[in-house]
This record gives sequence, C-alpha cells and structure tokens, in this order.
Amino acid sequence: MIAPGKAIGVLGGGQLGRMIAHAAQGLGYRVHVYEPSGPSPAGAAADLETTAGYDDLPALRAFAGSVDVVTYEFENIPTGPLEELAGTVPVLPSPSVLRTCQNRWREKAWLRSRGIPHALYAEALAGDIGAAVSELGLPCVVKTADFGYDGKGQMRLSGTEDLERASAIFRGRRCVVEQWVPFVRELSVICARTASGETRAYPASENLHANHILDASIVPARISPAVEAAARGLAVRIAEALGVVGLLAVEMFELADGSLLVNELAPRPHNSGHWTLDACGTSQFEQHVRAVCGLPLGPVSARNPVVMVNILGDAWWRDGRGPVEPNWSAVLSEPRARLHLYGKPEPRAGRKMGHFTVQGDDVAGALELARAIQSRI
Repeated sequence: MIAPGKAIGVLGGGQLGRMIAHAAQGLGYRVHVYEPSGPSPAGAAADLETTAGYDDLPALRAFAGSVDVVTYEFENIPTGPLEELAGTVPVLPSPSVLRTCQNRWREKAWLRSRGIPHALYAEALAGDIGAAVSELGLPCVVKTADFGYDGKGQMRLSGTEDLERASAIFRGRRCVVEQWVPFVRELSVICARTASGETRAYPASENLHANHILDASIVPARISPAVEAAARGLAVRIAEALGVVGLLAVEMFELADGSLLVNELAPRPHNSGHWTLDACGTSQFEQHVRAVCGLPLGPVSARNPVVMVNILGDAWWRDGRGPVEPNWSAVLSEPRARLHLYGKPEPRAGRKMGHFTVQGDDVAGALELARAIQSRI
C-alpha cells in the first residue's frame, strides 16, 4: 500500500489529471504532474509540475524518483520510456495495458483473442482501405490505429464517394475498418481494480454524442436490469483479463436484442464518469487513486438519478460573436446542478472546457432540467 502522505506522479496535464490531483490531495497525497506542453490545467492544481517531453529520459527518471507511484490521464504516451520507469517505480495501469489500449489494432486483436464480443473489423495497412471495405461492406467506419479520440481520426463511409474521399484522407496511415453497428444506444462502464484483485464496477452510463463528442451521460442508463448486469459483468471480466490496476472504462454498444458489443477501452478515468463527482460516494478520480495506491475501494452506487453535460468551447461563441463569457448563473442558480470548469485559458470549438451535473428524482426530470440549463448557458 502506498499510504496517504506519499507522492503520486501523473503523466499528462489535462482535465482528467487535474481532477486526479484534486482527489489525491483530498486523501493527503502530494501530486507531481509531468506535461510536455508547459503550464497545464493539471499542473495548476498539483504540488509540482515538470515540463519536458516523453522522450526526455533524464527528466522522466527525475520525475519517477520524486514520486512513489506513476499513473497517466490519457493514452497517447509512448510505452518504451514507461517500461524503463516501471523498473524503479510502479507505473499503473501497467505499460502493457497501455500498449494494448492505445492502439486499435492491438485492442481489437486482444478482444478477439479473448472471445469478447466486438464489431467485425479488418486492418488496413498504410491507409489502403479498399480491400477492408470490400470485405466488410458498407456502411462502415474507418479509424486510425493510433491517436484517435472525440471523433478525431475516424470517418463513417456510406457510399463509394465516401470511399474515395477516405482513401485520400487516410493514405499512409495505419487504420482499422469496422463494420457499422446498428446500435440502440451507447453505454460505458468504469471498473476499478486493485493489485489484490478487488473490483468495483460503477453503474452503466448511457452516453449521448453530438458531432462525435460526448454531449451528455445519463445514470441510471435507460436499460433493463439484465443489460445493466451484463454490462457491468463484462467490464469486470475485461479488467481482470487485462490485469488492470487502476480504472478501465469500457465503451459498448447495446443492440436491439439486448446484446452488447465492446467498442473501445480506456485505462484511465473517463468523461462519461464525471457524474461520480457529485452523485456517488466515491468519485472515479478518488477510486483511481485508491486503486493505484492499494487502498480499499469505495462505494460505487449512484445516490440519485444524474445527468452530466459537457461544456465545449462553442459556448463562448454565440451569434457570430466571441469569445463571450457563458451565462454561468444558468447553472449556479439551480440548487440541483453543480458546475466544474477545467482551467483552460482558450475556448475553442469542440474543446472540452468543463461540465455540469444535474441530480433529480428521476432520469426524465434530470435530463429535462439539464437540457434547459444547457440551452441557457
């Protein structure tokens, strides 16, 4: 066990790192953030921030020497240097877990090898997607193997004209082509696991997207008890099979017959779990800290129905004008709502600047109030 009072190192300086830092400090830990691009939202909340590249081994070694455990807040980190660091300080989840989850080729191959249900797919070398599209048929989705998130690096193909355009866009890039899944809804489950094998899966979140970016998450998801149990059980199964120590977010599709297909994995806190900050006894960020430090895991049930809504940089640009400060009183004047901003200085279209949550007596009421607040912001 890495006891409170010790130091936690966080690779990455974004909002997830910021909220990990807040949770860790609440438990009495010191936090050291490592971020290549300079002063960051996470660094502003941490006790110390190092600005250096992920290929700067002397800086990474010094960073590792200053902490008792290292974790990360996003996947786009080279695993080679982390494997070297893991020889001197625990890196959790392990570099092998990160290596599997950060690349869609390896992730899909791992799911297939374990017999875990997922969309049919084919690999496309150097962006030559024609053969893969012919194999799977249309419609389908092309995704880069690396560095994809929030809809970046992917494109849906419906007809031959899309194929021609995609072939030009993805030329020279390693890709995965996935068969289009006619899903009923998108779900995610966040599962925590400790080194001793203790696991806790949060309730499934129903996720609504706009322009490929998560717009809102609803808990409890509007699914049957059987689908809820299956989703949580699948997340635990995957976390155990991967050997995750920390958090694992499992994104899934629910099909019309109630069956589930795994879409993507993320070995870290997840946007769809932000509701836990206000409506759960243990936030996903505190749970991540507990898991990587070997502490007992906390409760995961939702106290009330809750809706989380992302606030994007678009909220600063209205009627062709901007940047204009959003109407924060729309959130702050509502006692059932809570506002969380990420400390990012520059609002840009599609950039996640914050979120708010709304708790209610039922999902329908919470969602209606959340949409009303969203329209006024």
